[in-house]
Amino acid sequence: MRHLLSERVLRRLELTVVRRLDGLLQGDHRGLTPGPGGELAEARPYAPGDDVRRMDWNVTARTTEPHVRDMIADRELETWVLLDASASMDFGTALMEKRELALAAVAAVGFLTERTGNRVGAHILHGGEVRRFPARSGRPHLMALLGAVFSLPRTEPGVPAPRVGPAADDLRRVVRRRGLVVVVSDFLDPPETWERPLRHLALRHQLLAVEVVDPRELTLPDVGVLTLVDPETGRRREVSTAGARLRERYAEAAAGQRAAIATALRRCGAAHLRLDTDRDWVRDLVRHVVLQRRLARARGATGATVGPGGTGASGTRGGVA
Repeated sequence: MRHLLSERVLRRLELTVVRRLDGLLQGDHRGLTPGPGGELAEARPYAPGDDVRRMDWNVTARTTEPHVRDMIADRELETWVLLDASASMDFGTALMEKRELALAAVAAVGFLTERTGNRVGAHILHGGEVRRFPARSGRPHLMALLGAVFSLPRTEPGVPAPRVGPAADDLRRVVRRRGLVVVVSDFLDPPETWERPLRHLALRHQLLAVEVVDPRELTLPDVGVLTLVDPETGRRREVSTAGARLRERYAEAAAGQRAAIATALRRCGAAHLRLDTDRDWVRDLVRHVVLQRRLARARGATGATVGPGGTGASGTRGGVA
């Protein structure tokens, strides 16, 4: 019965993605944060604005004129998802739980990249271990991966969960081919534990960080005495929410935490997409697409060079980072 339910949910998700996103993201060479291809093409004379890192010094020496190498666009995209499915994701007070929103994000990435031979793989942090799915192409593989995510049981409080930082380091060692890495998490671990590993990932891959947030993590409602439970440790604490000063301090601390997360992700070189459980996640994803494409056009017009996680001329087919 659970299998049939997961099939219906996944098909509904696929219809949502295809109907509302696929038309916007059509095209073999543009994604949410497109990047250059990985293979060298023919040399050509240097033009102002070209990336000096692509200088061909052998041709330059022979012709006594500066030359650069263009890049051949990669025709297939290898996408890896690093999904945080720890106990803190089993929480939600709005339209859905954070784990459901995370599944929607992974499904959107999968359905939009699973085409023309593109491969999708995943590392899932859950229940004190990392579940690994190799990168493969084809719809059966994608549906099996999403079904595994959908059927994950809730994590018992107090079960130590793998951390995003060490898992990102592990993924970096496993993934050899340049591609797209999507990290889906609430990023509640201290930024210093995951910032450096994500920065190392962004040096070689396009990196998209999907931050999943619930409104109750940002503001505390006035509901009298509230029992708070730490899902990671199981610790409980009763708090009176009647005091306005307490609610203000909570909101200030939460805003500071989210600002620190955004700053750390920016330093990592990641494209940052925030999804909230009380908002239309598809609309937020579309807004992200449109913004990244505007940045790509603007940087292309000025001839700006592109760093990890940035935008420019894409070399991937059906990319969504």
